[in-house]
Amino acid sequence: MASSPKKQISVGVDIGNTQVITVVGSYDMDTGDMTIIGYGKTPISGMRKGMVIDLEETTATISNSLEEAERMSGAPIDHALISIAGQHIHSSNSRGVVAVSRSSSEIQRDDIERAVEAAKAFSMPANREVIHVISRSFIVDGQEGIKDPLGMKGIRLEVDTHVITASSPVVKNILKCAYEAEIDVDEIVLSSLAAAKILLTGKQKEIGAVLVDIGGAGTNIAIFEEGEVVHTAFIPIGASHITNDIAIGLRTSIESAEKVKVEYGAAHPKMASERDVIDLSLIDSSADKANISRKYIVEIINARLEEIFAMVKDELRRIGRDGLLPAGAILTGGGSSLPGIVDVARENLRLPAQLGEIIVPITSIDKAILLDPSFTTAIGLSVWGLESKKSDNLVKSVFEGLRGASNVIDKIKNLFSKK
Repeated sequence: MASSPKKQISVGVDIGNTQVITVVGSYDMDTGDMTIIGYGKTPISGMRKGMVIDLEETTATISNSLEEAERMSGAPIDHALISIAGQHIHSSNSRGVVAVSRSSSEIQRDDIERAVEAAKAFSMPANREVIHVISRSFIVDGQEGIKDPLGMKGIRLEVDTHVITASSPVVKNILKCAYEAEIDVDEIVLSSLAAAKILLTGKQKEIGAVLVDIGGAGTNIAIFEEGEVVHTAFIPIGASHITNDIAIGLRTSIESAEKVKVEYGAAHPKMASERDVIDLSLIDSSADKANISRKYIVEIINARLEEIFAMVKDELRRIGRDGLLPAGAILTGGGSSLPGIVDVARENLRLPAQLGEIIVPITSIDKAILLDPSFTTAIGLSVWGLESKKSDNLVKSVFEGLRGASNVIDKIKNLFSKK
C-alpha cells in the first residue's frame, strides 16, 4: 500500500478459526498519532485449529476482509502482517554462544546477531520453521542478566532466547492463501504476541503475567516474566465450544445457541437465578422447550470456562509459575466478552485477573472496535507493523524486543506468485 511521506500505513490480518479481521492503521509522522482508518471482519469456515482445511474458501475470506478494509480506508492493500496460532506452534528455550570478533573486545551489533543466530542452531525436525527468536537476556564473560550488551567490553557473548516454531506445511498453506488473495506478507506473527503488544504494560511483563486470548476455536496463552515471553501455548477449546454446549443442552441450532449466549449468557453462576426464565421460542420457533432457566445456560457456560482455565493453570504448573505471577491474568479475545469472566478466571487460576485494555495511544474511525476484544490481535499486528516502519525496518532484529526474526517469509515468498 502506498504511504505518503507524512503518513505510514500498516495492515494487520488476523486469520482466526471463525473469522478473518483486517485492520488498517495509519501513523502521522508530524503528530505521532496512530489511527485505525479501516477494517474488515468476515466469517471463515476454511480454518481449523490454526490450520487451513480449505484453500479456496480461506483465500476468498481473506480477500473479502481485505476488500471491506480497502473500501473503508480508501486505499489499496498490497502488504500486510498476518497472524498464526494453533497446536502446531511449539516453543522452547535455547542458548547461543559466540566469541566477540573485535580486538577491542567491544560488542557490536553483528556480535549480537551472531549470538542470536547461534541460538537458532538446535536440533529441529525438517518439517518445522522458526517463527520468532526472542532474546531474553545476555551474558558477557559470565556476567548474567544483561538486557542490551551493545558497546560493552567482553570476550565471550551468550544469549538466552525463547524460540517459537511452527509446522512448515501449515505456514506454507497460510502464506499461499495470503498471496493468492493478492497481498505480500511483510511478517508472520504469533497471535498472542501481537495481542500482548497492545495490552500488557512493561511493568506487567516484568513482574509476571499471563495473557489469555479466548478465540473461537481455541485459546492462546503467552506467559511473560522479567520483561520477555517465557512460554506460549495453545488450548484447543474456545468460545465456539461454549456455543456447541448450549446447542446440545437446549437441543437447538448453533445459530440460536450463539444468540442465547450473546443475549443471555454470563460466565459466573452468581449472575443468574432460577427465577430468570428465557422464552426460547422467541429465538428458535422449533425449540422443544420454550421456557428455559437462564441459570441453566450460565452453568453450561461456566463449566466450559472452568475447563479452559484449568488447562491454563496446567500450563502455568508445567513451567513452575502456578500462582506465581503477580500481575495475574489479562483476558482478551471474543470469548472474554462474557459478563463475570474475570471472577471465574480469578477463582480458578488463583491469580489477579482483568479484562485487557489497549494501552498504546491509538484512535479509530470506529471507537467500538477499540473496545471489542475480538479485534485485539489485528490491531496489535497493525501497531507491530507501524512500529517497525517508524524504525525504517519492516522486520526488526530479535534483540530489539518482541519483534522475533522470521526466516519463514524469505524461504517461502518466492514459492507463490500473485494471480
